[in-house]
Amino acid sequence: MTWSPIEGGVSRLGSLGVAGQELAGSGRTVEGLISTHLAAARAAVRAVDDSIAGAGAAYQAALDAAVALDAWDADRRVDIALEALGAVTDRERPLETMSVGQRYRVRLACLLGANDDFLLLDEPTNHLDQQGLEFLTARLRAWPGGIVLVSHDRDLLSEVATSVLDLDPSRDGRPVSYGDGYAGYVRGRHAYLQSWTDDYAAHQATQARLAGDLAAAQARLSTGWRPDKGTGKHQRATRAPALVRSVHRRASDLAAHEVPMPSPPARFVMPALTAPAGVILVEATGVRVHGRLETPVDLALSAGSRLVVTGPNGAGKSTLLAVLAGLLPPSEGSVRCHPAARIALLAQESPRDDRLSTGQKRRLDLAAVLAGQPHVLLLDEPTNHLSTALVGELTEALATTGAAVVLATHDRWLRRETADWPQLLLQVGDDKTRGRGRHAGE
Repeated sequence: MTWSPIEGGVSRLGSLGVAGQELAGSGRTVEGLISTHLAAARAAVRAVDDSIAGAGAAYQAALDAAVALDAWDADRRVDIALEALGAVTDRERPLETMSVGQRYRVRLACLLGANDDFLLLDEPTNHLDQQGLEFLTARLRAWPGGIVLVSHDRDLLSEVATSVLDLDPSRDGRPVSYGDGYAGYVRGRHAYLQSWTDDYAAHQATQARLAGDLAAAQARLSTGWRPDKGTGKHQRATRAPALVRSVHRRASDLAAHEVPMPSPPARFVMPALTAPAGVILVEATGVRVHGRLETPVDLALSAGSRLVVTGPNGAGKSTLLAVLAGLLPPSEGSVRCHPAARIALLAQESPRDDRLSTGQKRRLDLAAVLAGQPHVLLLDEPTNHLSTALVGELTEALATTGAAVVLATHDRWLRRETADWPQLLLQVGDDKTRGRGRHAGE
């Protein structure tokens, strides 16, 4: 979908690479997507090949264009990025057979290989594991062109951003730009809100004083108050009305410099979740799913249990959560659930609804999961598509809830915040030693 501004205009110079949060299959293959993004580079190589070496200005222009794009190396750059991001490398694979995250990683690899002059990236770290995060961060730090990021990832913003444009409400209704990277934004935003709050309080106090002055002046006028004897006759006759006019002028001046009330930030309120005490709510024994979860997993969850599931893409984190939720049967092992246990899963993906943005859908999914008052809360990459403020508030709430909580996440900030939780590391392939242990029930 293409949007046009209702005011103003947009102009650009050079090539532009765009990665939205989602990418539809659209009947294409991996190679088809690569061809789209490398069209300019491949065309530049063909132009050089079709020219006659040394044939004057035409050949030189074609050669200059190909060199500027580093066109001969474009496919190799894409292959390197596909591998580093954990993306599908089979170029004949149809996109519609892939998950949202798999498609996103392929497109991100294409953008990193195309060497566009300018990148627009919407939540680029949402579907990356630790290796992919490190690769992307390094590439963006070294990117010679311009980059605009929309991201909740504090680590990425701290490493890459040189300035932050804040779209939250401001006193004049315009976006506020902060320099000195993400740290400068945090400091600047705090100072800005404090100044706005102080100015609003001062404005309200002045308004209250003027209201008092006006009431007093009008009372004097209505009661026929006059200054003390000895005051000039003209002054005695006009003093009270003059006071009223003066207060009105001051009130008018104050209204012309109105300070809007700072918008209180919407805060996340976690419902009180409880779970039956003294019982095992969910227990997995030797659970595997062929081709998807090769590490056998043993775990037990009771009220207040905490568990962070980590591992590279493809290790089976989402699969494990689906098994625990009862949505997918294990190929080996067993899962036992307490008959009274309410288990809820916040999955990475939900059915498309073009009436809502990706972030709106994510918040709605989270609200629906919590509204069910689950005893066991299974969260698959819960920070995806959420704001930094909401992520922080959700993390605080999860630390104190009475429900059992299982997180599958690559988010570096969230992993640091939950470093004291029991950890379960899953591995790709047949390393069957990492998922054993009663990680969450003890």
